[in-house]
Amino acid sequence: MTRHAAADPPATRGLVRRRRVLLAVVVGCLVCTGAGAGAATFVKSPAQAAAETLAPRPDVLTAPVVRKVLAQSVVTRGKVTASQRVDITAVGAGKDVGRTVVTKVKVRPGQELRAGQVLVEISGRPVVLLQGAVPAYRDLMPGMTGEDVSQLQRALAGVGYPSGGDVPGVFGPGTGQAVTRFYRAIGYAPALSEVPQASAPRTTADAEAGADAEAGPGADGGTAPGTGAGVGQGTTTPVSVVPLAEVAFVSSASARADTVTAKVGDDASGTLLSVTSGALVVNGTVASYEKGLVRPGQRVQVLSEVTGEQAAGTVVSVADSPTKAQDGDEGQHGETYALRIKSAKKLPADLNGADVRLTIVAASSRDKVLAVPTSAISAGADGLTGVTVRTGGREHRVAVRVGMTGDGYVQITPEKPARITEGDLVVVGVRTPATAGQS
Repeated sequence: MTRHAAADPPATRGLVRRRRVLLAVVVGCLVCTGAGAGAATFVKSPAQAAAETLAPRPDVLTAPVVRKVLAQSVVTRGKVTASQRVDITAVGAGKDVGRTVVTKVKVRPGQELRAGQVLVEISGRPVVLLQGAVPAYRDLMPGMTGEDVSQLQRALAGVGYPSGGDVPGVFGPGTGQAVTRFYRAIGYAPALSEVPQASAPRTTADAEAGADAEAGPGADGGTAPGTGAGVGQGTTTPVSVVPLAEVAFVSSASARADTVTAKVGDDASGTLLSVTSGALVVNGTVASYEKGLVRPGQRVQVLSEVTGEQAAGTVVSVADSPTKAQDGDEGQHGETYALRIKSAKKLPADLNGADVRLTIVAASSRDKVLAVPTSAISAGADGLTGVTVRTGGREHRVAVRVGMTGDGYVQITPEKPARITEGDLVVVGVRTPATAGQS
């Protein structure tokens, strides 16, 4: 006979019910706690909301007091150029030339040039670069004397063609030979001119050049010119000359082609090319309101922002009369005054033609002085000039006297018995950070 399990006693059933109720209460508490935390994330009290929308506390900006040499500077622009510039133009034409036209261009812009070099050819004749301080102003030929003859003799000797035994300043047979040999060396026949035979100094070169004119008997069966009767009676002979139009003198043996506008086939009018020579200098300008700060002798820092090269120099001159800025001059407004800068050392050749920044030291404290940024200076309620010193989050005001300014700083001297020293922090401004949510 099978025995069935007896039903659970009443006490056991009650315990199970109590456990179920307790579990339900715990779960309910957990749900409520989570809901409260979530609600707290999105629901804020009025006090909390107000606190979070307040602007952030501003940051106090400070800078140290320094001891330095103050320099008041004028910053402007300049251009490096050679000390001499010569414009080459076509001057006159030979007697057998019907039109002056450019037949050859021998140089290009920026090319380094040397004495004795042909620059351009006009109607088949050369224009040659020679060294000399005085520009050519007349044709030079045998029998002439003067400083320009001496200059020609020195220039020819400098390129390897001395004038023999000629007296300096006298265009004699040796100078004529030098001219002829020089022209032949550069690939041209010397220019010739007819002069009265009786006054023409004879040279071997002249004899060769005029051989055709002197050879053979005359048409009337008489003697050839210059060989007997009739000498000095209206007869002429060709001699080597140096035409004004065929030489360009520059002060240095080396030079540089600056601009070249000549083109083969063009009429030879106006400036054909420009040549610069001599030591490099810097030409700049200052505005009218800065002119009073700049004077000869002041120190200048020259900087090429392209290459990074720097050079020290001095102001040589400042123009008394203003030059009105031309259209297209960047950064120039109204009247400006030209100034010239000389470098303390020779400027490198690669700076020729460069645009540079000029920093002119208009005034200097010479010795180190106590200084603060200009933004640190302010006037207090008492009307006194002072600075605000900040130490450990606390601030106090110090009355000071101000001196010269330069490079963003101003010299200060504390009023007694106040004290301020190098390294102290002074307030220069207040910065308010952007509030949350702002871009």
